[in-house]
Amino acid sequence: MELGNKIRQLRYRAGLTQEQLADRLGVGAQAVSKWENSVAMPDISLLPAISETFGVSIDELFDLSSGQKLNRIENSLDIEDDLPNDQFREYEDFLRSQMTEEAHKQRAVDLMAYLYWHRMNAAAQKVRQYAKDSIRMAPSEKKSQWMLAQAERHYVWDWNISNHANAIDFYRELTESRPEAVLPYCYLIDNLLADHRADEAEKYLEILRGLDGASSVLCRIYPAHIALARFDEKTADSIIEGLVRDDPDDSGILFEAAQYYAKKCDYDRAIELYELSYEKDTDRPRFVDALQGISDIYKIRRNYAKAAEVYGRIVDSCRNEWGMTEEAELRDAEKEHARLLALAQN
Repeated sequence: MELGNKIRQLRYRAGLTQEQLADRLGVGAQAVSKWENSVAMPDISLLPAISETFGVSIDELFDLSSGQKLNRIENSLDIEDDLPNDQFREYEDFLRSQMTEEAHKQRAVDLMAYLYWHRMNAAAQKVRQYAKDSIRMAPSEKKSQWMLAQAERHYVWDWNISNHANAIDFYRELTESRPEAVLPYCYLIDNLLADHRADEAEKYLEILRGLDGASSVLCRIYPAHIALARFDEKTADSIIEGLVRDDPDDSGILFEAAQYYAKKCDYDRAIELYELSYEKDTDRPRFVDALQGISDIYKIRRNYAKAAEVYGRIVDSCRNEWGMTEEAELRDAEKEHARLLALAQN
């Protein structure tokens, strides 16, 4: 149904004349007549008032399909840093209703997780701000330091808290129930390696290698990390350098090799390989993970001028390769670029 017809239908249902609706919206009656006859469209700024007057959502004004509403929610979460409570509840209610519809169930569940993650991330930003203020005032008190550690995912000294056993159990169960799915094996191996459970990681790597769709890059890189988890640095280095030597133009290999050296704190080699990875990447638009890695290294070294320079390249990529104009990723990159420039000038 066109918007004009929808407004007419809702006006009839509300028992309003065109003049009464116009008075409520602060426009002339002629404007309402033009809307209803599809001669003109309401200004976008009037849509919230129209929806409020009729007690419907803006989506309902346009008679969006369920698929279109799901797209709208996803796009909104991609763009907005935070959602007002009423918008959050609207999305939550709609997604819950779609979980009973087989055609949209999986996507609704996925977006529900995204919605809560989005709210959690927005809340975490506030935790960081207030916890840091509290810590500066009382650095010997533990409560706010614990909250900050959780919000920023700091390392936790206590092994019984920092180990990844829960994640490992979840992904192991998932590989058993869905043995054909590739990604759970990768997350399982990653968490096993984080806990230095090298023998188990090697076992699941053998299974991963036999699966259709398994990443050839990861299957070749994992043995180095397994060796490192066994504290066999010499073997691990040899594997990585052999891969770089054999495939000097493979951006995936170069990126993973850079990751390896960054984790070892061999920062010069990591920067070299990150740059090569970004240079050799023939896809457009390119992901900026390699540039973020370089900037992080310069931040660790407190070379904020170089970190800002690299973040300038990230902003440029967001705008010119990805075509971003108002997305959250672009705003975050611009804020970080400005923050680093300010630090460089101090």
